[in-house]
Amino acid sequence: MNESSSAAFLRRRRFLQSGLAVGLASIAGCAATDGPDDSDTDGSTGYGTDSASTGGSTPSTRIPTPADADGPRPDLESARVGVERVASGFSAPLDFVAPAGTDRQFVVDRVGVVSELTDAGRSDTALLDLSDRVVLGGERGLLGVAAHPEFADTGRLYVRYSTSPGGGTPDNYSHTAVLAEVTVDPEADAADDFTERTLLAVPQPQSNHNAGALAFGPDGYLYVAFGDGGGANDVGTGHVEDWYDAVAGGNGQDLTENLLGSILRIDVDERGGVDGSGNDKPYGIPASNPLVGREGLSEQYAWGFRNPWRLSFAGSDLYAADVGQDAWEELNIVERGGNYGWNVREGAHCFREDTCPATTPTGEQFVDPVAEYAHDGDLGGVSIIGGYVAESDAVPDLQGAYVFADYVAKGRLFAVDPGATPPWEIETLPVAGETDLGRYVLGFGRGQAGDLYVLTTDDPGGEGDDGQVFRISEP
Repeated sequence: MNESSSAAFLRRRRFLQSGLAVGLASIAGCAATDGPDDSDTDGSTGYGTDSASTGGSTPSTRIPTPADADGPRPDLESARVGVERVASGFSAPLDFVAPAGTDRQFVVDRVGVVSELTDAGRSDTALLDLSDRVVLGGERGLLGVAAHPEFADTGRLYVRYSTSPGGGTPDNYSHTAVLAEVTVDPEADAADDFTERTLLAVPQPQSNHNAGALAFGPDGYLYVAFGDGGGANDVGTGHVEDWYDAVAGGNGQDLTENLLGSILRIDVDERGGVDGSGNDKPYGIPASNPLVGREGLSEQYAWGFRNPWRLSFAGSDLYAADVGQDAWEELNIVERGGNYGWNVREGAHCFREDTCPATTPTGEQFVDPVAEYAHDGDLGGVSIIGGYVAESDAVPDLQGAYVFADYVAKGRLFAVDPGATPPWEIETLPVAGETDLGRYVLGFGRGQAGDLYVLTTDDPGGEGDDGQVFRISEP
């Protein structure tokens, strides 16, 4: 993408389950140990209606259509893609980091290792190895890494990983989720002497629904995704009761007891906060966070999530793919203070009830997904894997599209046109050629040149060396 078209794109008005067997397989759905689950009864007619509570069909205006048409628009009916294998030998590559101000690119492996991606493939030496503190099993591991916007000068990385239960985590919980600042030599091949500063240590009751994605926004703040704590239905150990009596649970709708089921926004360049807690927080809280000055944990930026698996920005738009339980997978544009419905709703549909409210008791309306697909629909699938907007012209017909996938790849990717009127139609992108994409898609990346990468594995346990990285290209 040239500079002018890129700028135009960024100017666009913001519009608003098998998973890795018993391991990564439950990124999305519930682990086999969850026990029986009542099936979802769909009481809604879908996006943009009040039918969940009234049976009506009035279109929602909460996510307006972009009025600007000067950004690139994809031709998804014609788009076809190929993939080029650029690295292999990973266990379960989940994340991709391309620090601003550098020409370096890194791949994050769930086992706790961050490796550089070079022209020759995976570097022989890991930049960062946290495997001595990372706990694996279920959906635990090193789950996300983001580079500080000034990484080239500061060497600061932000990491989300699972570790053994620490102080403050009950004995009957699965693990502690750590968000830490790690400082490395930004030019080193291997960070032998790195420093680590813990920012958050969040008790996690079950081993799944950990989310773990991190992303810096154009505002310079760090956005941090947390799932609902795991298990099924947002109930059980570690899941609080909320206002919705029809369905037990849950953390998704709670704003005061824990940080689970939410996307947080914090200022990693400051200390203390503006929520009356003094200077005991090792980070700042942006004054514009929606719960500042209100009842609730002021780190929270948006809530009502089950397992938001991957975050990415395109301009000021924050994309979050939230993994469903038994019926629906959803893609969201994250709004400040937005409530995305879990566990009242799954996608835009009532969860475990024929009808459900369209608003909270205080009158706040749930935000509908901008796109969703059913497990038993034409697309099929079990767990949505969030991706990126294609900002380069590497595949011209794809430029401007948001590209993502389902965990069970079936040799295909998905794409939507963010310039269309929500709910966006999901198009299938068959992967052309003889290259095997891999059985399971775990994540995506966007490189320094804007190229998109797909991170996959064939190993249902996620502990072998079948993980691969592919670059998306023309067929």
